[in-house]
Amino acid sequence: MHITKATINDLKAATELFDLYRVYFRQPSDQAGASNYLKERIVNEQSVIYVAFDEDIAVGIAQLYPSFSSIKMRRTWVLNDLFVKESYRGQGIGEKLLRSVISFAKETNAKGILLETEDDNFGAQKLYKRIGFERETNYYYFYTI
Repeated sequence: MHITKATINDLKAATELFDLYRVYFRQPSDQAGASNYLKERIVNEQSVIYVAFDEDIAVGIAQLYPSFSSIKMRRTWVLNDLFVKESYRGQGIGEKLLRSVISFAKETNAKGILLETEDDNFGAQKLYKRIGFERETNYYYFYTI
């Protein structure tokens, strides 16, 4: 198993995983839309994507978006997407993707990594806590449009 920072050459593998991720969160499958979306992110350097491979099979994905802290005058990263194929869960792939994300954030001198997950996604919450993420309860931060 290896993890790579995705380039345009990884678009097909990333698209498959991204589409499965969206379906997992109750969105309709849209391979073409997923491909176009990820291609734009990669080409325009609007996100950082990591893909986990088992041999040549793509099994997991993490996608980060940049943000900034005005107070600290440093970059932060938003971990918006983390997904492992169902048949590969429980093998430490999510943890390895998270550790790659954390290493990248440190390399870019980021203030931290922000994420959110559904309140009933206990498996993800357990993983985040084990890795060292802390739940923040002091801020209101979301407005749905």
